[in-house]
Amino acid sequence: MKYLVRDKLFAIGDDYWIEDEEGRHAFLVDGKALRLRDTLELKAPDGRVLVTLREKLLSLRGAMTVERDERPLATVRRKRLSLLRNHYRVTMADGTELDVSGRILDREFAVEYDGELLAHISRRWLRVRDTYAVDVVREDADAALLIAVAVCVIRMAERED
Repeated sequence: MKYLVRDKLFAIGDDYWIEDEEGRHAFLVDGKALRLRDTLELKAPDGRVLVTLREKLLSLRGAMTVERDERPLATVRRKRLSLLRNHYRVTMADGTELDVSGRILDREFAVEYDGELLAHISRRWLRVRDTYAVDVVREDADAALLIAVAVCVIRMAERED
């Protein structure tokens, strides 16, 4: 399933609908203004908060957390930086790790678990400016989590740039 995400509307205080490939509202992004740290909520169409993305304070390398039901679900950190590819590691609360690599700023990257592709993020399929697609490859994957990981990685890469 592909989800369409607009880049420039992920500002604090902005709300934005993420649509599925059929044009239906899939998730609402609620940017929380007037917070000490960068905070976004990803909500279901009925208004239920699915995940919360927060900038982690006092982190040496920069990190963001993804929370579900006010409990940590995952932490996103830069793994290493090379000339050709950016690498991020997502450490889940249960200790498993996801690997994110590719050209983050170009919106051409993948999220993998143990070498298996979970999601591919790309602008290449779209003609709409400032929009990228999160293609969730596995049907049993947590789409809200994978979209949250993509948003976290992009925000972190833009800050480092």
